[in-house]
Amino acid sequence: MRKKAILTLATLGFMQMLHAQTHASATANQNAKLVLSNAIQITFTNSGGGEDDDYNEDNSNHGSRVTIPFTSVANYASGVISAAQNLKVQSNKNFNVTVRSSTQKFTYSGPYTNPNADISSVLSLLVTSNSTGGSVASGSYQGIQTSSQSLISNCTRGGNQSFAVKYKANPGFALPGGTYTANVIYTATQL
Repeated sequence: MRKKAILTLATLGFMQMLHAQTHASATANQNAKLVLSNAIQITFTNSGGGEDDDYNEDNSNHGSRVTIPFTSVANYASGVISAAQNLKVQSNKNFNVTVRSSTQKFTYSGPYTNPNADISSVLSLLVTSNSTGGSVASGSYQGIQTSSQSLISNCTRGGNQSFAVKYKANPGFALPGGTYTANVIYTATQL
């Protein structure tokens, strides 16, 4: 009986040893390291209302050329407002948006002597929609200057932070007929 018990124990021990061998395992680990840079981009999206909608494609840092026609005396008396111009910012940090013109005077093309029209006295803009999470600097039209002006501050980081602006041109009756052009620059800066 004693032999049977020893034989049974030996058999159980052998089976446990075999069982332990079939469930062997090993592990390995690796450290994954991300190296991220601060990233920001501002682009125009679906900014129509220009005479040259082919000027650049959607989602570009160059918006379509905006044409603001003056066709009546009433336009000169009260000004003309453009279609909405839509912009999107993608940033991994909070940011501010500013606006400025590249020059103080319009570039003039026409039959008259260059009138040296000051951009800030004729062309202004207004933020008409804002989903950036930031605060709009002004609730009314503001003249566009050559120095950067705050447009929206303390915007929230994200991949689709958008806003829209409309331009208002109001030259009154001080300027002769012709084409007046100006380059408006939007800048998004991380905080």
